[in-house]
Amino acid sequence: QVQLVESGGGLVQPGGSLRLSCAASGITFRLYAMAWYRQAPGKQRELVASITAGGDTNYADSAKGRFTMSRDNAKNTVFLQMNSLKPGDAAVYYCNARLGVAGPYWGQGTQVAVSS
Repeated sequence: QVQLVESGGGLVQPGGSLRLSCAASGITFRLYAMAWYRQAPGKQRELVASITAGGDTNYADSAKGRFTMSRDNAKNTVFLQMNSLKPGDAAVYYCNARLGVAGPYWGQGTQVAVSS
């Protein structure tokens, strides 16, 4: 059974930082490409950042220079370090895992709120 469990969300002031984590189980984690998506109320889910099995990263324009995605294959976990947060970053953040025709698998999401 595949499980992706996100954590680390919360309320932060504009300009603040959060570090999201996604712990995976039930997959051979090191083989999977992983990604973070987000969905704000009334908007479509959008890709924020992704990382290949080899560790190459890609970011949405809105995340470049502020967010950093990384993975720890020993812990079956991916991270999203988010700095200089803006009100527009507020959303539910979802972890995603995919490997060819396997998946995509999704976590349950973690809420990020940015407000003063």
